[in-house]
Formats: sequence, structure tokens, C-alpha cells
Amino acid sequence: MKLCIFEGRNVERLFPLTMTRATYELRCGNTTLLEKIQRRHPALDACYFVRDYLAEVLAQRVRADAVNDMSILKTDDFTFVNGKWMVEESKPPEGEEEVRTHRGEVLFVRAKRETINRNMAPSLSLLLDNLSDEIGAREIEATVLSHPWDLIAQNLQAIQDDFNNAKSNKPRAEIPKKIEVEGDPENIIIAETAEVHPPTVLDATRGPIIVEDRVKIYPFTRIEGPSCIGRDTQVFEGKIREGTSIGPNCRIGSEIEESIIHGHSNMRHTGFLGHSYMGEWVNLGALTTNSDLKNDYTNVQVYVQGKLIDTGEMKVGCFLGDHAKTGIGVLLSTGVVVGAMSNILSTGDSLPKYIPPFCWYFGGKLSRGLGITRMIDTAEKAMARRNVTMTQEEKNLYQKLHGMTRDEREQMIERRRRKVAIG
Repeated sequence: MKLCIFEGRNVERLFPLTMTRATYELRCGNTTLLEKIQRRHPALDACYFVRDYLAEVLAQRVRADAVNDMSILKTDDFTFVNGKWMVEESKPPEGEEEVRTHRGEVLFVRAKRETINRNMAPSLSLLLDNLSDEIGAREIEATVLSHPWDLIAQNLQAIQDDFNNAKSNKPRAEIPKKIEVEGDPENIIIAETAEVHPPTVLDATRGPIIVEDRVKIYPFTRIEGPSCIGRDTQVFEGKIREGTSIGPNCRIGSEIEESIIHGHSNMRHTGFLGHSYMGEWVNLGALTTNSDLKNDYTNVQVYVQGKLIDTGEMKVGCFLGDHAKTGIGVLLSTGVVVGAMSNILSTGDSLPKYIPPFCWYFGGKLSRGLGITRMIDTAEKAMARRNVTMTQEEKNLYQKLHGMTRDEREQMIERRRRKVAIG
């Protein structure tokens, strides 16, 4: 038996977060969705399916010899898992051939080699449809991520689940005596290579706290559980409130609440981030602050696939694509979406609800900025500061995305020009 991990349908609804990564590379809790799937299927060799333009970059990230290779599926029995599914089982189900769906979308398939070959098709989606028809699908209740704010809603429970898994599998250091601990110390995991400097408060009264390898927490920081701090991250006088996941290699010195920072990102100086998801290599200038609650307490609307939709949630912050940047004092409105590699400079006013990828925003105007070549050059320099080399495959990806989003960007720039001209 082997494992096949695929993206699922409607990945564009998770933009800008999935514009530059597979759905199963998203972070929720202390791990990515991919890591959660692998944890539940530890004995199975995996293959991966993703949108074609992401295949080369994904192959580097997961160290796979082949991505999107249908021929592999002819070689063995397979378990297929949808990468948007927050799998609840503690271990993979066993038994005969089976298909599970949720609202008509395939989440899980177990099929024998002969059945797969009998139903082989030109694409994975068609193969899964064929297997559903032959084996018969069973509809189940499940947690499936459909929009960016779903990750925030699931983060508290995901941190708890990851803590429960890590508690029995991770070595832990003693909590330094001068660290103030509130709640049960057994709800705190500090890696042996982490440094926590007093005076720091670790408050585990409402949930667990995970501090990963080589983390440095500097004096006058307060961390409230459930929260997790990813490896190589540094926290400077931070106020890390409940429901916060910070990925690897970040620099944090702000107040953060119920948010996910994917990794390699900076919010080093005073500011606030709430109910938000920040992608990789994002840099937020000092005093950058977002709103996550409207003054009239009505549901927040977010720009998805060209239109505003009701999230059904009262508290929703912002969603920032990879390599996005803000200048000092930028104010992010409730439910703002900022595309990859966009650059926002302070105007003293709240932002529009949507900034397309590869745009500059200043003085109420959208522009093309300095062009994709300069944007990639800037990204390369930012990554080098963390001793990470931007690969040619990553550069190719951003070139492709720049072309793919050109029409939308030009339309939004023109629309904004007309609005400014009218006043």
C-alpha cells in the first residue's frame, strides 16, 4: 500500500495562501496539513499531486522524485487523501476498498491496484470520480478547509492535537526556575535547544504551549496557550495570545492573537495581528496593525475570487500572501487580502479590501511598482538574510504567477485610478 496526497477542489478559494503552495502545505496548529497526514500514515511511501505550475517547487519542498505522475498509481494499492481534510482519526482506517466524500468532494479512497488500473484516467480527478462510481462513495461529516478563515477557526484544536502528539514523542527541557509559569507545567513543552530568558510568563491555564528547537524568547515576553513557537524563531518582548501558531525562523515583537504565521516572516516591532494568516517571507513594518472586528459587530466580508463574500464570522483579520510587505504605520482593514509580493506604504488611512499580487499601494493608488524582476531581486535578498537561497524554480514560479495574474492586476489598477479621479 502507498499513499497519494492531492489538493482537492476549489483551491482558489484559499488564495492568496495557496497561490504559492499546495493546500496540504498550509499550516494549522504546530504542523502543516501534510505533516498531519503523514503522521497518520507513517508507514506508507507517498506521492503528490498539485496544480501543474507548482509541481517543480513542490518536488523540491517534499523531496519527491516525481510529482503529478499518473504512472505511479498503476504500481500498487493506494490510499488517496485530500489535503484540505483535517483528518480526525488517530490512525489510518483499515479494511476493504472504500470511498469517503463530504458534500460530494472525495476526501479518502482506499483502492486495490487492479481497481485503479481498471479505472485509470488522464487526470487524478477523473480517476477519483471513476473509483467513486465503481466502489461507491460514503458521505461523512468532516472538517474540510474551504477558505482562509477556516484555518484560524481550527487552529486552537489543532494546537491541542499537535501538543498531545508531541507530548509523548518530543524530549523536553526543564522550565527555567526564574520563568513565571501559570497553570500546569505539564502543559508546556520546551525543546532542549530553546532559550527562554527571564522575566518571561508562560500561561498554560487555557491550553498548551509548545516552544520548538533553537527558539529564543527574550525578556518581558508573555505567551498564552494554546500557542506554539516554531524552530529558530526569536520573540522580543512579544505578547503571544491564545490560538497563535508561529512557524519556523520568524522574528516577532508584537501582540498577536489567534493567528498563523507560516514561517520566515517578520513582525519584529510594535503592532497588532489578530485572526489572520501571514504567509512566508512577509515583513510588516513597525506599528502595522490590523482590525479583526467591525464596530457594528456584524459578520466580516472577505474578497474571494473577484467578489466579497460573507465569512459567517464576527472576528476575521487579514490574509497576506508570500513576500508581501508593509511600511511603518500601515493600517489593515477588517478582512483585507494582500496578494503575493505586494508592497504597501502607509497613507494614514485603512486599506481597500483587496490588494492584487505584485502591486504597490501608496497614496490611495495601486501601481505595478518596479516590476517583477526587481520584486524577485528583493525577495532573493530578503531570503539571503536568513541564509536561504531562492532557487531558480522559485523564481520561475513567481514569473509564471506574474503573468497569470496580469489581467486581474491591470483591471484593479484601472478601477482604482477611476475611483481616485472621481474622488
